[in-house]
Amino acid sequence: MSNDKKNKARSTESFGKNDKDGFIHRSWMKSEGLPDHVFDGRPVIGICNTWSELTPCNSHLRDIAEYVKRGVWEAGGLPLEFPVMSTGEALMRPTAMLFRNLVSMDVEESIRGNPIDGVVLLGGCDKTTPAQLMGAASVDLPTMIISSGPMLNGKHCGADVGSGTDVWKFSEDVRAGKMSMEEFMNAEAGMSRSTGTCMTMGSASTFACVVEAMGLSMPFNGTAPGVDARRKTMSHLTGNRIVELVKEDQKLSSYLTREAMENGIRVLAAIGGSTNAVIHLQAIAGRMGVNLNLDDFDILTKDIPLLVDIQPSGKYLMEDFHYAGGVPAILKSLGHLLNSDIETVSGKTIGEIADMSEVYNDDVLGSLEKPVKKNAGIWVLKGNLAPRGAIIKPSAATEELLVHEAKAVVFQNIEDLKARLDSPELDVDQNSILVLKGCGPKGYPGMPEVGNMPIPQKLLEKGVRDMVRISDARMSGTAFGTVILHVSPEAESAGPLAFVEDGDVIRFDGPARSLDLLISEEEFVRRAANWQGPETAPKYGRGYYKLYIDHVLQADEGADLDFLVGKSSSEVKRESH
Repeated sequence: MSNDKKNKARSTESFGKNDKDGFIHRSWMKSEGLPDHVFDGRPVIGICNTWSELTPCNSHLRDIAEYVKRGVWEAGGLPLEFPVMSTGEALMRPTAMLFRNLVSMDVEESIRGNPIDGVVLLGGCDKTTPAQLMGAASVDLPTMIISSGPMLNGKHCGADVGSGTDVWKFSEDVRAGKMSMEEFMNAEAGMSRSTGTCMTMGSASTFACVVEAMGLSMPFNGTAPGVDARRKTMSHLTGNRIVELVKEDQKLSSYLTREAMENGIRVLAAIGGSTNAVIHLQAIAGRMGVNLNLDDFDILTKDIPLLVDIQPSGKYLMEDFHYAGGVPAILKSLGHLLNSDIETVSGKTIGEIADMSEVYNDDVLGSLEKPVKKNAGIWVLKGNLAPRGAIIKPSAATEELLVHEAKAVVFQNIEDLKARLDSPELDVDQNSILVLKGCGPKGYPGMPEVGNMPIPQKLLEKGVRDMVRISDARMSGTAFGTVILHVSPEAESAGPLAFVEDGDVIRFDGPARSLDLLISEEEFVRRAANWQGPETAPKYGRGYYKLYIDHVLQADEGADLDFLVGKSSSEVKRESH
């Protein structure tokens, strides 16, 4: 071990001292078989891994980590892998979103407290990558991301099926009596044929593509299948590149700028991405100190059409998107609409990556001149029902319902919905607007993906497949329909949604970006004065649940915890011994 080199890397504060503390730090690490010379001041790269067998999307990330390590070793760095909490969307109760902020705290303190100089984030399932990026943003070391990658296309009865999207369709067909339970169960085996995230444009694939568009990963991070050998190659090259970023002192803040986030939002629109990305990007902006508000999503996406024919907004799947040209092809198509001169962690600018791309299948990828759909992006709605905003994804909605006025059928909470939705006595018709309360950040808690409420069974049997639905909840990126989400303030916090009653008339005008409850201001005041509090799920008085409920921000602010906004920095002055 040599201390002759002048090196200001963070890790030398632990590994570069010839004293008691240096002895302790090096000696215990040598129990892993590390020789003297790896403590010579070389960059120490942390590999932050959300691998878990309870998170099937991320279950191959232990393998991916080995390829990152190869690249780090080859570039002269020291790779050290560490685990953080993993939140699997499919299994975690009551909702994985409840724990996104907890994962971010785990990531932040694991990065900050350990002697590493740069970090590679390995994540995939919906909330893991945003949580990791939130935590990393608050520390601000050189950072790169490798996503899990999507699963291979699902297969059933000789046709492609998409995770999530076709589950919702099949489930409704069963309830309508158009699909047998036996056929429904048979479809299960072919839906998820490999490791990786949803192969529709769900929240995980969306955020992996947005990460790529913001320049925080190598090209094709968003679309290369999880089992494709090229994802392993990408991981090796990421290991090479993160060492270079440390040597160049290129921190995350060098790349995760307002301009980069604008690119991410425009690509979000072009790919028909998940509405969940809105909340995640706002939370990340809060950590980075970037001024990004809800209205920006509408402003930045209003001229962006849908450029990818992919479920749930279209028919193809992520494999098809990748083979057609992936995110680089979208960057090329968007051209002058992007901030093309900004650099990415790959060493190339967005414009250079776009220039090297091609479209290989114009059935899958459209263009600005010939888009898949005209209506795309994120519409931000305002009005007396959502004074701080609500959102809708028009590319996944029914065009005829984008302007609609009708009476409300109100459910006070998720239990009320489940108990009464399919009742023959439910006073509902195909023109009704379904309203669900008590599913916001505080109300559930955790803001679950239940905004795409099922269609009442008696309407399904008549062939109805979409209705206007309004809630303070989220919905899966794999879901579809004319679904208005993230109503803010939420009902739990005495937002106007709390005061909606059965039979009230609601007016929704998507092109005008308005959402209004058609009652007088005097009636609003009367209802607010008589409100007895929310009729929601059981309350929580201890642990993380209580911490979350007491401190979570509203959806229009990213639903982060109020005390986590901003940075902690990477500096820790005190030793442990």
